[in-house]
Amino acid sequence: MLFHSVYFWLKPELTAAQRADFRRNGVESLAGIKSVEKVTVGTPAPTEKRPVIDDSYDFALIVECRDVAAQNAYQVDPLHLAFVEKYKTYWTRVQIYDSQ
Repeated sequence: MLFHSVYFWLKPELTAAQRADFRRNGVESLAGIKSVEKVTVGTPAPTEKRPVIDDSYDFALIVECRDVAAQNAYQVDPLHLAFVEKYKTYWTRVQIYDSQ
């Protein structure tokens, strides 16, 4: 399995409705991509503050794909491209970690 972990820092001026839209109609919609096995979306957990934990992001997206070929297909899928085009103005930063 390949895990495509994406962290989003959203603009602070976004409304609660915009943030809900980003989650519901944005990142969660990526589960509809055929090459994706599973999508998990979350926000920072209320765990104990420690120097090694970065909880400064707003949303985490974990996309599980069978392999690198499936992840490559995810990248060019029309749903993914539409997500980026529609919501790219919502974030100030995106950080990605791919692992297998």
